[in-house]
Amino acid sequence: MTIRVILADDQEMVRYGFDLILSAAPDIEVVAQCRDGVEVIEAVRVHRPDVVLLDIRMPRIDGLEVCRRVSADAGVVIVTSFDDDDYVDTALANGALGFLLKDSSPDLLLAAIRAAVAGDALISPELTTRLLARTRDRSTRPVPPELAAAFATVSPRELEVAKLVAAGESNAAIADALFVSLGTVKAHIASVQRRLAARNRVEIAARVWQAGLMD
Repeated sequence: MTIRVILADDQEMVRYGFDLILSAAPDIEVVAQCRDGVEVIEAVRVHRPDVVLLDIRMPRIDGLEVCRRVSADAGVVIVTSFDDDDYVDTALANGALGFLLKDSSPDLLLAAIRAAVAGDALISPELTTRLLARTRDRSTRPVPPELAAAFATVSPRELEVAKLVAAGESNAAIADALFVSLGTVKAHIASVQRRLAARNRVEIAARVWQAGLMD
């Protein structure tokens, strides 16, 4: 399967560099390049990509707002120079499946795109640590009743899977740890997402930490 990608950055040289990296991958095709948020929204409508690579600071409509508008139609990976925690939290709340810094390696960029297609999330390692730390700080507060009620509907096996997701394990690693198939892991994660009203595995992890289940 060829992964169709839209590149969005207001700097032409950045788009050129990303295009070189992605075009060298046999399973990825760049279908459009955009300079601002308005162009991205229109390109998503026309090209129906699998993944959109978005900068945050763009003319007309910024990347965070674009993410909110298009994340239901394509996997969104934010690629930015700014590692502000508020940006990370807002992007994930708006449906992003990835958040990378522009100095990330080409391999990490390709991995984030492929993860987004699979419905998984990939965040720069240095940002992941801070994200979980913030979530853990919040988990010292009383667990919201609606979150506790949601976890009450999760089966013991699903909870095992959710906690491994929260620990940062990949689907393949979870399958190996629990001696089940990859398809079974994906089915459990989909069920947990429904029960917890989580849009992706990052939100599953956040809810597990918030509920104090990783203490």
